[in-house]
Amino acid sequence: MIRAYKFLMRPTVGQAITLGEMLRDHCGLYNGALQERRDAYRHASKTSIKYGQQSAQLKEIRAFAPERHGRWSFSSQQATLRRLDKAFAAFFRRVKSGDTPGHPRFRGVNWFDTVDFPKDGDGCRWDSTSHDPVTRVRFQGVGHVKVNQHRPVVGKVKTVSVKREGRKWFVVLTAEQAQPEPLPATGSVAGIDMGIANFLADSNGELVPNPRHGRKAAAKLEAAQQALSRFPRVRRDKRTANHRRAVERVAALHRKVRRQRLDHAHKTALDLVRQHDFIAHEDLKIRNMVKAPAPKTDPETPGSFLPNGAEAKAGLNRSISDAGWGVFLTILTSKAESAGREVIAVDPRNTSRTCPECGHVDKENRPTQEKFHCVSCGHQAHADTVGALNVLRAGLVRRKAPPA
Repeated sequence: MIRAYKFLMRPTVGQAITLGEMLRDHCGLYNGALQERRDAYRHASKTSIKYGQQSAQLKEIRAFAPERHGRWSFSSQQATLRRLDKAFAAFFRRVKSGDTPGHPRFRGVNWFDTVDFPKDGDGCRWDSTSHDPVTRVRFQGVGHVKVNQHRPVVGKVKTVSVKREGRKWFVVLTAEQAQPEPLPATGSVAGIDMGIANFLADSNGELVPNPRHGRKAAAKLEAAQQALSRFPRVRRDKRTANHRRAVERVAALHRKVRRQRLDHAHKTALDLVRQHDFIAHEDLKIRNMVKAPAPKTDPETPGSFLPNGAEAKAGLNRSISDAGWGVFLTILTSKAESAGREVIAVDPRNTSRTCPECGHVDKENRPTQEKFHCVSCGHQAHADTVGALNVLRAGLVRRKAPPA
């Protein structure tokens, strides 16, 4: 299996400047390749250029501009061109399937924050012999950079990436390792129901509160956004130091919320994996759940619209995004695979409206957000716990069903 590791780098001032130049030059290569594809499609009878043709030009590009492109790894530049090729492949796949295409766009210097090295030892070298808290990684054109290795890397390092987040630099490794030993069996099974008031409820009646990291940081984010909005819109090279600090303040607050959300997701998923052998969850289509409601035209007044609940839906969408269901379910699936646990997604329809005692389905069974009261048999319980019980039962049925 392949596992990723992310470590904080401690570059010197000179190395940080050189790393920034490496990102800038790779960004220029990406934008230049994108412009070539656009020009070829527009002016050469809609001729498309592939990755192989652009990769063959790298030797000439490096010879023409050795100070910009010649000093960096050839393999990392090929990886940048592959990155563009994947963007175009995804674009044409969306066009073919009828989705919103989203044409590949030019990248600004601050938007291009990652350089990939496809193979350890080709343009980069990870010091795999060191198990000290501080080790080093070498990049062509940069030198040996200190790395805060907070945990050992298990397995053979396959790829290395450099990533910039604000003013910090990280190295991301992927290592190939043997399948780990599964955790001891507990004999426990559970279903989980994702929510807004509570982050999740399990079929055993336990509730995990929703931390609402985004809502807690909303006041600081609003103040930082207002401070940033006071600066006039000018060219990037004309922006003042105060403007740059305002931008960094907003970005730092968003990064903090993201880290808090990830930390909560990792800890919650780890607790579930350690306690249960089998976990069932709802197969949520989160992208569809956070869509804005369609406008309602007023048939009596042309050009005007009727109320469609957009404001309330926007608040619900913010709460769903703040909970981070998609990130949590991805982490849960990954941890369960490593621990030898089983995770199954089930259809979420009517899981909160079905009585677990008599099986009666009715929207009146859930009079409030938290209360479940069956109108047929009178069964009462927490609505999220009822949903988790129904999810578990559907998961067990699907688990025992013969393959199609």
